[in-house]
Amino acid sequence: MPLFRALQKTRTLRPHTFVVQTAPASTRDFTAVFREHAPSIHRALRRLGVSEADAPDVLQEVFVVVHRKLGSFEGRSQLRTWIYGIALRVASDHRKSAYVRRERPTGELPERAGSAPELKELERRERVAMLDRALDSLSADKREVLVLFELEELPMKEVAAALECPLMTAYARLYAARDDLKKAYVREGGAR
Repeated sequence: MPLFRALQKTRTLRPHTFVVQTAPASTRDFTAVFREHAPSIHRALRRLGVSEADAPDVLQEVFVVVHRKLGSFEGRSQLRTWIYGIALRVASDHRKSAYVRRERPTGELPERAGSAPELKELERRERVAMLDRALDSLSADKREVLVLFELEELPMKEVAAALECPLMTAYARLYAARDDLKKAYVREGGAR
């Protein structure tokens, strides 16, 4: 079962399904870390420009790194901040890969006319797609801070730690990202 379906249907994840099992990385319970953080990391990866089709693979890459390095986690930041930092780097590497740069998404098939609830759901999906396109227009630095602060609701101190930048730099990127996002959303046809 693909990860995104597991996230949508069960909200319980089985780490052995997605991560190669090896000897325990440390005394920390990797299974508990995976269960606690995988849904939010998956959501963040999608907002960081990883396609829905690639998100399960990229999520696995993140948790392979977490599994390998968990024993060396020093606790200088919160565990989730450390994992988000790993996710940012893995997502960045993924976006830079050759096949992603050559990939050209095609339009989706038109939906059939349906009932009022179906039309509302279609409108909601269109707004989400519009927001995703607006997010895609942001630079990586701005997008990362906006996703972590606004969508993942991390405190700005943790965002700055995950991005490995000064706190005021993170704030400056956030303000610039909000401004650029508003402009991009309006260009996409969104409300002002």
